[in-house]
Amino acid sequence: MGQYRIQRLDDQLRDEIASLIMRGDVKDPRVNTFLSINRVEVTKDLSYAKVYVSSFLPDGDLKHGVSGLNAAAGFIQREIAKKLRIRQFPKLTFVVDAGMKEGFKMVQKLNELEKERKETETKAETEANG
Repeated sequence: MGQYRIQRLDDQLRDEIASLIMRGDVKDPRVNTFLSINRVEVTKDLSYAKVYVSSFLPDGDLKHGVSGLNAAAGFIQREIAKKLRIRQFPKLTFVVDAGMKEGFKMVQKLNELEKERKETETKAETEANG
């Protein structure tokens, strides 16, 4: 399967899994609607797909949610396979993706540094003028 088609399948799987979670079709109590599917990586032979899950929930809740998704992987595969017309449906594996939360923390740190820099400049100008 061409790289373009695999990318399209990645996007389609991401959208379908996200909509299953948002609609509450996954009945596992560990799966929260605040979980977001960042990306899906399907292998070239279509046998496996790694699904990256993130959230702003506490890390423990995120890990419980991912284990709930792994427990419901068979159900999710079956539901999506009904909609998609592909010869072989990949086995889904859900993993924690901390990138979104780490990026948010980095932006907060940069904003704090910028604020400190402005305060230092203001203080220096006040001392120079006064």
